[in-house]
Amino acid sequence: MADLKAAFEQAAVAIKGIKEKPDNDTLLRLYALYKQGSEGDVSGPKPGFFDFVATAKYEAWSKLSGTEQAQAMQKYIDLVKKLTS
Repeated sequence: MADLKAAFEQAAVAIKGIKEKPDNDTLLRLYALYKQGSEGDVSGPKPGFFDFVATAKYEAWSKLSGTEQAQAMQKYIDLVKKLTS
């Protein structure tokens, strides 16, 4: 598990160095996987209707509810590797 956490943290740093910004769907997927991997299931109230970005992030994260943190970490690492290669 320690190796997975280290790789997860390295992926979080590596994604900041990509040359081309991913599309919005990919950005939401990255966000949701990162949050699920680092914090677990979504918590807190859903953002207000007119806060479109926060609502999209909340909903993307919410879709991963029930996914184990280790599984989310691995999916995040795999997606970052794909984007950085």
